[in-house]
Amino acid sequence: MSEDLGIPLRVLDIDHEDQCRIADELVRNYGDQSEDYLIPQVFFENRDGSVTHVFTGFSEATDVTRKHWDDFFQSDFYASVKSGR
Repeated sequence: MSEDLGIPLRVLDIDHEDQCRIADELVRNYGDQSEDYLIPQVFFENRDGSVTHVFTGFSEATDVTRKHWDDFFQSDFYASVKSGR
């Protein structure tokens, strides 16, 4: 996705305390928050400083998350982001 959109990618590893704090803050402020929140959660950090939550993984199985990623990449929303609209 990063290459597709020509934007930098930042991955936060929740097994590292400093990165976990940043991830927790992103989820708390913009994401799908629960006591034991799901990963992955994907956000766009916009040029104006705002943050848009665009995806949350699914707890059922990795295949379910993969299917939803496929749907996301075929969505009108993603097509509009790719085209810069």
